[in-house]
Amino acid sequence: MRRSVALAMTAAAASSALVAAAMPAQAAPGRAPSGTAGYRPHLDWKSCGDTNNPRLLCAKLEVPLDHSRPGGPKIKIAVNRLPATAPVDKQQGPILLNPGGPGISGLWMAPWVPTKMPADVAASYDWIGFDLRGTQSSEPHMACDPNYFDGPRPDYQPSAGTEQTWLRKAAGYAADCASKYADLLPHLRTVDIVRDMDDIRQAMGAKKISFFGWSYGTTLGSTYGAMYPSHVKRLVLDSIVGPHISWYEQNVRQDLQHEKRFKAFTEWAAKADGVYHLGTDASDIERKWYAMRASLGKTPVDGKIGADEWDDTQLAGGYDPAKWPRLATVLAAYTNSKDAGPLRVAYDRYAAPDPSDDAFDLYNAVQCSDSTWPRDWNFWRQDQARIDKKAHFYTYSNMWYNAACVFWAGKGGERPRITGKGLPTALLFQATEDAATVYQGGVEMAKAMPNSRFVVEQGGGRHAITLAGNACLDKPLIEYLRDGTLPKNRGLVDLRCAKSPDPTPTWVGVAKAAQPGESARPLDEYRIR
Repeated sequence: MRRSVALAMTAAAASSALVAAAMPAQAAPGRAPSGTAGYRPHLDWKSCGDTNNPRLLCAKLEVPLDHSRPGGPKIKIAVNRLPATAPVDKQQGPILLNPGGPGISGLWMAPWVPTKMPADVAASYDWIGFDLRGTQSSEPHMACDPNYFDGPRPDYQPSAGTEQTWLRKAAGYAADCASKYADLLPHLRTVDIVRDMDDIRQAMGAKKISFFGWSYGTTLGSTYGAMYPSHVKRLVLDSIVGPHISWYEQNVRQDLQHEKRFKAFTEWAAKADGVYHLGTDASDIERKWYAMRASLGKTPVDGKIGADEWDDTQLAGGYDPAKWPRLATVLAAYTNSKDAGPLRVAYDRYAAPDPSDDAFDLYNAVQCSDSTWPRDWNFWRQDQARIDKKAHFYTYSNMWYNAACVFWAGKGGERPRITGKGLPTALLFQATEDAATVYQGGVEMAKAMPNSRFVVEQGGGRHAITLAGNACLDKPLIEYLRDGTLPKNRGLVDLRCAKSPDPTPTWVGVAKAAQPGESARPLDEYRIR
C-alpha cells in the first residue's frame, strides 16, 4: 500500500519537475509589466446571435500567454458585452463581472445582472462578462481529465485502500494537466487573469473600469485594485476571500463553517417533522443522514450515486438554504421509504459532473499556484484528521477536491498585498454564516482596505448575497453603482442587514423543477470549494 502511494507521488513529482524546468519565469505578482511593444489589445464586437438578448455582443480578445513577453505567443479570452444605452454624458463606462470559481463562466452575467438593476443604472454601463484564460469559451481551454468525477468514486472518508486510491487519482490528474498544458500552466495565476482584465479595459478604450465580483471574483477584484488602482472607478466585492490567507488555510476555514451549516440544516429539518417525518431531534436527523450515506456507499443508486455523490449533493445546501427543502425531501424519501427518485433529481441538479465543464481544471491551476501548499502528505494526513474531529461533514471531501495541489507542477507563489492604497472607496458585502467564504475573510478585507464600506448580512448563510432578494443588501449596491453613494462610515461594519428568511418547509417532489428561491441565478453554485 505505502509503496504504491510512494510511486504515485514520485511519478507526479518527476512530472512536476520536468514541467517546472520548462516553465518561463513570471513577472513579479504585484507589478504590471512595463513593456507593450508589438501588442495592442483589440476587440472586434459582433452579435452573439442571442435571440433573447439581441443587443448582446461577443468577441475574442487576443492576449499574451506571458504578459512579460507581449510580443510572444497569444491566447484568446471570450468576452461579451451588453452596451450602455444611456446618453453619452450619462454613461459610466465598462463594468467587468465575475461569478467566482475560479473557472465558472462569466458570460451569462452580462445580460443577467442588468435585469436586476433599475433602468437608469442598467442603461449607464457597458456590462462585460468574460471567461478566464484557460477555461470555458476561451482558447485554449483545459480538459485534464473530463471523467475525473464520474461516480461512484472511492469513499472520501478514510478506510482501507481509499487513501492510496485517491492519491493515485490526484497524482495522475496533476500529471495529466502537466503533460497536456505545459505551456499554459505557468500563466494561470490570478495576476495573469488580472492583466487580461486590464487588456479588456485597454481594448475598450476606457481609462477606468468598474468591477463587480462574487466569491473568487473578490480575489480578482481586490488584486486588480492592488495592481491597477488608478484604473478603478468602482469596486464591489461580495462574499469575500481573505486577502492574505493561503488557499490551504481558506479550505480549513470552509471545513469548520460547512459543519455549522450542515447542523443548521438538520436543526431546520427537525422543526419540520410535520412535513418530512424525520423526527424532532436534530442529532437524530444527522444520524439518519450518515446512515443514508453508509447505505449509498454499499449500494450506489443507479450504480453511480454513492456516498461521495451524496456528500456533494448535500454540499449545495451549504451554499444556499433555498436548497434545504429539496435536500430534506431526499433524506426523508430515502430514509422512510427507500425512494431514490428525489435523490436522482437533486444529484443531477446540484452535483452531477459535466464533462464539458472545465472549471475544476482552472480551479486547480489558479489555487495550486497562487499560494504555497504543503507538499508533505504526512502533514496533510495528520492535519486533516485533526480538523475532521471538529468538522466531519466536509473535511475529507474538501481535502480530496484539493489534493492535486500536493503534486502540482511548479511552486506556489505569493499573492499581491492588498492595501486599498490609491483606490476609490470600495463596497464590500459578507454574510456572517457563509460557508464558502467565511465571515472572517470579509473582516480581513475591510481592515486591509480601510477606506472601504462593509455591509453585513447578520445571520445570513447564503454564499453570494447580493441580487438574491434581500432589499437591504441590494439598495446600497444599486446606489453605489448609480452615483457612488455609500453607506455612512460607522466603523468596521457600516451597515447590518437582517438575514433573508429560511425557506418554508415543503415537500419537493420529483415533478417540481424548482423550489421558490432555489433558482435565483442561472447557475446553482459560485464555488470556491
